[in-house]
Amino acid sequence: MSGPEIGLALSVLLACLVEAVEALTIVLAVGTTRSWSSALYGVGAAVVALAVVVAALGPALTALPIDVLRLAVGGLLLVFGLQWLRKAVLRAAGLKALHDEREAFAKQTQAALAAGVRSAAGLDGYAFTIAFKGVLLEGLEVAFIVLTFGANQHRIPLAAASAAVAIALVVAVGMAARAPLARVPENTMKFAVGVMLTTFGTFWGAEGAGASWPGGDAALLAIVAGVLAVSLAMMLWLRRAFDARAGLPRSAGAPTAVREAV
Repeated sequence: MSGPEIGLALSVLLACLVEAVEALTIVLAVGTTRSWSSALYGVGAAVVALAVVVAALGPALTALPIDVLRLAVGGLLLVFGLQWLRKAVLRAAGLKALHDEREAFAKQTQAALAAGVRSAAGLDGYAFTIAFKGVLLEGLEVAFIVLTFGANQHRIPLAAASAAVAIALVVAVGMAARAPLARVPENTMKFAVGVMLTTFGTFWGAEGAGASWPGGDAALLAIVAGVLAVSLAMMLWLRRAFDARAGLPRSAGAPTAVREAV
């Protein structure tokens, strides 16, 4: 595979791993506390809905002129990438609490237990709805990443294969452990995905606007290095600025007022 294809596959794989881990936590919580059958029905319904979305949008995206497609995809990837990168930098700087799958699992479990008596027979509406919503919302991000990356490079099968590998891996490990995958370095992966999405968004958006990059696809290496350097510099600057505030110790669990402010 070429450099851009490797970057595409790796970006999709990491992004889908993150989304799959978060969806798995939701399904495990309602499945273990309410009803596994109803939770799995919710997962199945969400998968069908996502398949319809992909089937409808895939051909429409590939039919667009290449410059229009790159401009649109580049802009969307920048929006998503900068959002992921902003949160990752704030977490790394200690200004936002780190994402913890154990904590997320505990909250979902408490909510499921407090939702009322589980149905004795038939479909458990709460388990179905929460599993459906969780998988659908996380899956929409997966579908967006697969379609935008794949359509822009005319490599939708490659992007879909990367997503399938990520999802299958998370499901296999999660179902075997029957526990949230708290040891997955999710925050580091989100940082890496933010850098990659921002890099590809910048590259494709500029090409769609009519610019040409020196060195062609090799410019991706320079862009990713630049985005990474700026992100790390911003993280260090925020850490120092936070340390300079008297009486506000820097930690992953920053004071509530500070976390809410960012």
